[in-house]
Amino acid sequence: MPRGRPSPKLAITVDPDVHEQVLAAAEAEGVSVSAWMTDAARRRLAIRNGLLAVAEWEAEHGAFTQAELEDARRRVAEQMSVAPPGPSA
Repeated sequence: MPRGRPSPKLAITVDPDVHEQVLAAAEAEGVSVSAWMTDAARRRLAIRNGLLAVAEWEAEHGAFTQAELEDARRRVAEQMSVAPPGPSA
């Protein structure tokens, strides 16, 4: 019986061009393919959860106006341009 909390395994099939790009990206970032795929899945889930939260908010309060969307885009762009770099090798 394994000790601790072993990570579950997934068997996936990807297009050949995606496969090559994933292998190259993981190698370039110095991580395993499993770590790279886990990070990609986490990012996709964060986007999905954010979109669901926005849809929920809009259902309760109404759609964002064009001005609100433009302001949000500007603020995000400003934060992205001054944000410290993330962890790297």
